Amino acid sequence: MTSSESVVVTGGASGIGLACVDLLLQRGASVHVIDLPGRWELHQARFPQVKAFACDVADDQALMKTAALIEAKHGPVGALVNSAGILQPRLSPEALPIELWDRVIAIDQRGTYLACVAFSQGMLARKRGSIVNIASITAERAVPLHAYAPAKAAVVSMTQCLAAEWGRQGIRVNAVSPGYTLTEALQEAIDRKDRDPAALCSQAAMGRLVEPSEVAKSVAFLLSEEASAITGVALPVDAGWLVGTSRQTYGGYAAS
Repeated sequence: MTSSESVVVTGGASGIGLACVDLLLQRGASVHVIDLPGRWELHQARFPQVKAFACDVADDQALMKTAALIEAKHGPVGALVNSAGILQPRLSPEALPIELWDRVIAIDQRGTYLACVAFSQGMLARKRGSIVNIASITAERAVPLHAYAPAKAAVVSMTQCLAAEWGRQGIRVNAVSPGYTLTEALQEAIDRKDRDPAALCSQAAMGRLVEPSEVAKSVAFLLSEEASAITGVALPVDAGWLVGTSRQTYGGYAAS
């Protein structure tokens, strides 16, 4: 990405997306945010330099128009962070409303793909660009999230497919797979007793949750020239949750 190019962050008004906006601005990037109507206004005073665009990433026509508008009015987009996503409550398949399943898939999976395609147009023309998709460690484990986890597994797969498709056109496509990250959404799940923070921490090798800023640092690395030969990866940022879960078979971790 050159100094004249900007970064677009979908879902930039909260959680990991907002942490990415904050860090990228600190590192001198020009940042544009795409989020639902009314979401960015909460942060405009803090980040007056950010241009925000109201758009639902599940709406393909609106997203294509928004991508074209950003390029036309504000110049080339050299990097994209796909952070728009929603969680779901723990529900058995027979109790999970298909309308909720559809919405999770529409945003977390389809919206990520649509944004990649929308912003790839300019990147392909310039023969350079970097995309980071926010996946999840749930893509690699069986969890009682029967829409969210399959959607994030699809994000990992599409990351690999697009990396292979666009690599020779100068576009790198990677993913970050956060572990249990203390975002507003996770805190709300904890508050309504849908997640147990002690159980989440007990599974992780490092014995703690992940901070949004830690995910943002990994995103910034994958966007940067320091990762110039890296494409098609799904980088876990999980405080060791993936390597830690199997320890429970052997009695878990000793008290420290």
